[in-house]
Amino acid sequence: MEGIQVSVERAGVNNNIAVIKVGGYIDTTTSAELEHSLDSLLKSGIYKIIIDLGNVDYISSAGWGIFISEIKGIRERGGDLKLVRMIPDVYEVFELLEFHYILKAFDTLDEAVRDFDRGGVSLPEKPAESRNEAKEPEFVSGGRESVVTERPKTSTADRVSSFSQNTIEDKVKAAVVSNPQAGTFKLKKMLNSPNYGQVNLGFFELRRLLKKLRLDSKERRIRFYRQRATR
Repeated sequence: MEGIQVSVERAGVNNNIAVIKVGGYIDTTTSAELEHSLDSLLKSGIYKIIIDLGNVDYISSAGWGIFISEIKGIRERGGDLKLVRMIPDVYEVFELLEFHYILKAFDTLDEAVRDFDRGGVSLPEKPAESRNEAKEPEFVSGGRESVVTERPKTSTADRVSSFSQNTIEDKVKAAVVSNPQAGTFKLKKMLNSPNYGQVNLGFFELRRLLKKLRLDSKERRIRFYRQRATR
């Protein structure tokens, strides 16, 4: 794997936010440089930190461990650590590890800076239901019969038109009903098509909207699809 590139800049109304820009791969062999940059900021009393991951293609457990291990101490000092511009592959791992319940993530650097400037240092909200609730099985392709063996015999256009689509929320619901197996990235592409009025949402913006609609997991989207299919 290639190395890592790390640089530090300042941002914010009072120039009191440190932005660590990272490029390359963050793994056991390269994470020490990122850890050193973060440690230097903390030792100098800077606790409002943004990690720009827009040019990072891979983060190992060692890389994620740096962020998680420091976040408690940073927040105890009135600061926070926010992540921005993760590519979809990196975000999927971030979400799979459920770090989105610990760290805030944003589409753009400006969004993260604004969140700091308005005092956004609270923890991301966890879902209301128990984290230990039994999960419904996901769709399985090939071999055994799929969990959902048959969809209503309607076209994509029919499923889309079953919603008024007066709002972006309606369009998101229509896309979910059209393809409940779709992940966030796939839904983003669907919404940016003529069928849905070419709605161009950022990846994290769509994630936040799915969370608001309680459609932020495949299990919830499948459940929502089933509810609509039986009407």
